[in-house]
Amino acid sequence: MAQISTEVPGDERGTLLSFVRSQRTALRETVEGLSEEQAAGRPSASELSLSGLLKHAAECERNWLYMARQEPNPHRRTMETWSDSFHLTGEETIPSALALWDEVAAQTEALIAAVPSLDDTFPLPPAPWFPKDAKVSMRWMLLHLVEEFARHTGHADIIRETIDGKKAMG
Repeated sequence: MAQISTEVPGDERGTLLSFVRSQRTALRETVEGLSEEQAAGRPSASELSLSGLLKHAAECERNWLYMARQEPNPHRRTMETWSDSFHLTGEETIPSALALWDEVAAQTEALIAAVPSLDDTFPLPPAPWFPKDAKVSMRWMLLHLVEEFARHTGHADIIRETIDGKKAMG
């Protein structure tokens, strides 16, 4: 069960990473005990599924890593493939989506440990949803990941309750 995030006194990086980890764990817990078919189901009016939310969260975090490292993302989605980020395709399974997220999470932790300051910034790419010539800090990125994962954990909690009455947290 996901633990409540705690402050790491005097360690802003540790505290922020604690909140990111907590939200990752809560979202991951929504698929525990479910079959691939149950996790891929869409029991509400939404197009979202639990396994699709896992994949989306992993891809989202990976995308932010590439932006933060200022490297091209070879996995970048196009308009034609955007919807594939919300459901498992081909040979993808829950274990493979979780393994991808484990790999990405380790890279996030390593990046944050290595940056000289959480105030370090990186440019956002041109996109209709980003301000022109905007930059964000590493701190902002971590807070954004908390926001992103928390939003989708809320979605996942509703989906899981609809499937079998269980909740992600508690």
